[in-house]
Amino acid sequence: MKSYMRLRYILLLLISVLILGYVAFQWSKAEPGAKKIIVGVKALDEIEFWRVLIEGVNTASREFGVDVSVVGPTQEIEVDLQIQLLEEAIKQKPDAIVMAAGDYNRLVPVAESIRKADIPLIMIDSAVNGDYAQSLIATDNVNAGQKAGKELSSLLPADAKVAIVSFVQGTSTQIEREQGVRSILESRSGTEIVGTYYSEGKEERAYEITKKLLLERPDLNGIVGLNEPSTVGAGRAIRELGLGGKVKLVGFDSSVKEVKLLEEGVLQATIVQKPFNIGYLGIKTAVSIIEGDKVSRNVYTDSVVINKDNMYTEENQKLLFPFVEE
Repeated sequence: MKSYMRLRYILLLLISVLILGYVAFQWSKAEPGAKKIIVGVKALDEIEFWRVLIEGVNTASREFGVDVSVVGPTQEIEVDLQIQLLEEAIKQKPDAIVMAAGDYNRLVPVAESIRKADIPLIMIDSAVNGDYAQSLIATDNVNAGQKAGKELSSLLPADAKVAIVSFVQGTSTQIEREQGVRSILESRSGTEIVGTYYSEGKEERAYEITKKLLLERPDLNGIVGLNEPSTVGAGRAIRELGLGGKVKLVGFDSSVKEVKLLEEGVLQATIVQKPFNIGYLGIKTAVSIIEGDKVSRNVYTDSVVINKDNMYTEENQKLLFPFVEE
């Protein structure tokens, strides 16, 4: 009887050990809670640049197994709404915030609040005035502006009149691109920049501004459009007035409308960025910071000059027609 009881006790003890071992094994296999990252963009889907950038964000979120929410207004000009959305994001206490600032100065209090809440901040595309972000991933916009300036400069007559059609005044991207363009054109002998005009990131506004400008300044030789809507709107005005090829146009970004303008000879060149890479690297960098890894303070993605002569190369076709999940 005693032997039977001892055997039963040993069996119960073994079963208990096996159960505890199984639980410990399952616990070790369990996925930790997915880290939450909130991405604040300047516009959700107003222009193709943001659609492609968000695709990069989504691809990285799947690859790194993080829970990502993308917030933003519908239009880049809605800076107040972007501020409200990011203030709400801070209240959710995510593990990191990735932000593209809609205004260089007005988003500073939001950046301060993010850091005071001890939330890692990664800036993408557009920075704020101050040293708040642990990392910035963006196009080198001064360099990209210089590329646009050089491209237009090569097409102009000796004494040229040039206009800049910009987008939302006060964003770091707008400031830096214009700085790059001006650094080239202002050093060009005999060239006059007649002014900078703001489209507020709207194609129709850019069209109206440029048409009025072209009618008032028949001596205008060239225009630089600093983003996609500004370029397309300027191109529409040039085409409508029958000035394609006479008034040279160099723009930024890529879209179906810009490709058509290139093919028609209305747009001579466009500076294409890599928004997918910016979005992807924004999430990758956020994950690295969450895991305690060191990251680079500045990561600049490349920009490429595309014109009618090189637009059909395989590499440039990928830039002009990036995959966007519908």
